[in-house]
Amino acid sequence: MELLNIIEKVSNEIIKNKDYLTELDREIGDGDHGVNISRGFEKILEEIPKMEGQKPADIFMKMTMLLMSNVGGASGALYSTALMKGAAVLKKSEVITPEVMVEVWDEMIKGIQMRGKAVLGEKTMLDTQIPAFNEFKKEILAGKDLKESFLLASEKAKEGMESTKDIIATKGRASYLGERSIGHIDPGATSSYIIIKTISDELNR
Repeated sequence: MELLNIIEKVSNEIIKNKDYLTELDREIGDGDHGVNISRGFEKILEEIPKMEGQKPADIFMKMTMLLMSNVGGASGALYSTALMKGAAVLKKSEVITPEVMVEVWDEMIKGIQMRGKAVLGEKTMLDTQIPAFNEFKKEILAGKDLKESFLLASEKAKEGMESTKDIIATKGRASYLGERSIGHIDPGATSSYIIIKTISDELNR
């Protein structure tokens, strides 16, 4: 099943980047983003064989529960809320079309915004997610295929992630640093970019 294959690749990439994400977080946060999030994806990796044959909505809910129970800090709550919101959309859909994926991603972002009380431009994962999603939606609505739309979205995700270097943090632990947070890329924006890029790479392989 392609979805499980993508989830496996995403999990491996997050685990592979554990030390890098932790290093980024050490500069402006608690220094635990990489450790926390990779712990969650290690659990997801272990459970993938049991997800064979399950519906996408059920897979998303299983991932939600695994992240909720294994990832500490804000990132666990944010990513699990996103997956839970995505699962709710998938439950209503018999077939996952590109248009359904637009709706899923839109709801996931709304979940992150609701949970994190953040908007674009506050040095968070939303600075990666929102530009990527907007590009994806634009391309799908213009009739582009899934692969190309994700490829273009992943380019916007990279730009968004890199833009966090120039933003003063106003959310989370990094906000305590004020102007000293400038010059550092946000770890949540980075883990979001890794996820989006990996999905794109897998679809375009």
